[in-house]
Amino acid sequence: MSGCGCDSVCSAPPPDPRYRRALWVALVLNAAMFGVELVASFAAQSVSLLADAVDFLADAANYGVALFVLGLAPVWRSRTALWKGWVMVGYGVFVLAKSAWQWAAGIVPEPVIMGWVSLLALAVNVGVAALLYAHRTGDAQARSVWLCSRNDALGNLAVLGAAGGVWATAHGWPDIAVALLLAGLALSSGASVIRHARAELRGDQAVR
Repeated sequence: MSGCGCDSVCSAPPPDPRYRRALWVALVLNAAMFGVELVASFAAQSVSLLADAVDFLADAANYGVALFVLGLAPVWRSRTALWKGWVMVGYGVFVLAKSAWQWAAGIVPEPVIMGWVSLLALAVNVGVAALLYAHRTGDAQARSVWLCSRNDALGNLAVLGAAGGVWATAHGWPDIAVALLLAGLALSSGASVIRHARAELRGDQAVR
């Protein structure tokens, strides 16, 4: 009976030390970039930068949770991933609401600050995504970490495009458009993580 029951559900293999180190690096870099982008978003009055800053904060928490659950039973990693999926969805809803407010206020952000900060953020996120690329497969927990890293790099490219759009048009709609894109990315990725985590939890219950 060693292949079923609690032996398969309640135990976990030792965590990969390379993965642990990658998560620590990602945690520190994301926490630092949250502070940088938060200040820059207010200086530039950019909702897309603010959305990206909040995403950095969420990812820092994501990596912290990932470090906490390393070595725990698979069922707890799946439950954590389920919670993080809902957080991603909540982030998407927040960005939608903030974008609506920004549009109503008619604010035009400062494109130069947006451009330089998004370039810095892109460099950080590409580095983090490269670190985590080898660990992109596996359970819902590992998948959620990889999706967050991938989304960040894509989001930075979009914010950089928004900065160019604001500069070329002298209007705020490119900033709003990119913020909506980031919201949609967060909503779709969160839904994917939730589905994956629920499937794992159903599998765990079936084993029990």
